[in-house]
Amino acid sequence: MTMLITGGAGFIGSNFIFYIMKKYPDRRIVCVDKLTYAGNLSTLEPILSDPRFCFVQGDICDRDLIDRVFSEEHPDVVVNFAAESHVDRSIEDPEVFLRTNVLGTGVLLDASRKYGVKRFHQISTDEVYGDLPLDSDNRFTEASPLCPSSPYSASKASADLLTLSYFRTYGLPATVSRSSNNYGSYQFPEKLIPLMIANALSDKPLPVYGDGLNVRNWLYVEDHCAAVDLILQKGKPGEVYNVGSSDEICNLELIRRLLRLLGKGEELIIYVADRKGHDRKYSIDSEKLRRELGWTPRTDFSEGLERTVRWYLESGDWWRPLWKGGTV
Repeated sequence: MTMLITGGAGFIGSNFIFYIMKKYPDRRIVCVDKLTYAGNLSTLEPILSDPRFCFVQGDICDRDLIDRVFSEEHPDVVVNFAAESHVDRSIEDPEVFLRTNVLGTGVLLDASRKYGVKRFHQISTDEVYGDLPLDSDNRFTEASPLCPSSPYSASKASADLLTLSYFRTYGLPATVSRSSNNYGSYQFPEKLIPLMIANALSDKPLPVYGDGLNVRNWLYVEDHCAAVDLILQKGKPGEVYNVGSSDEICNLELIRRLLRLLGKGEELIIYVADRKGHDRKYSIDSEKLRRELGWTPRTDFSEGLERTVRWYLESGDWWRPLWKGGTV
């Protein structure tokens, strides 16, 4: 089987490639990545010489390139991780998010139709549902209305709907998964956890938006990879699956836990102006995935956080060249 993985030099995509190549010795992986600022070819260094792996640098919006890759590689499965994903950047420059996240997904869907792929899977986010009040006990299910708050989440919601329309209109066997916040190794240090680790290790201020009470659901990246693998095997075409854990924590408390793990003091915390349209709380219900496909996250949050901190402590050669010196 040949799998086409887009955005495979990024955080979740690279972890998924490592997961698949370790679990399935007979799988062949073709990775397409534009290598923007968040795509790092050095992440894939351990497998670049593996005969089961092929890397193609390119933009998923490049219709000619994508057609050539499909015609030459004949992928059975396509998993689209490629996306612009940082909310702050989407506020500053929405157009690039619309181009990659919506138009790029459309190019991949068209090629998947043309070449008869057996499964197209779209990686999405719980942010498409919008947010909840901090005192709410509700959780987002797959039936919750889409109510995105940022250009980023709006572009992802658009890509989800486009993917599902290709199933309904053309019969393309497609699925969508919406994941909560991921954490783990190889995450670009503009995101909350690696940024706070990098800043703390350099005794730089740790900037906290607003009051820091915004709540997020956290999922260890390897548990996400296992969920996507299971959806590809057993998921029903045309369906959406939420992927999240029960680990919910406010940003401020998460940062305090990181400081304790690093042996640093809370005096490093500073408060900065809140993000525009900042979502207060995400809470995702993964009961459908658990009930229908038998998935459950295996990594305890404390264990996963310790493992992540240890990786960044040991991997300065990877993240220090990417770190921008502590800004958000």
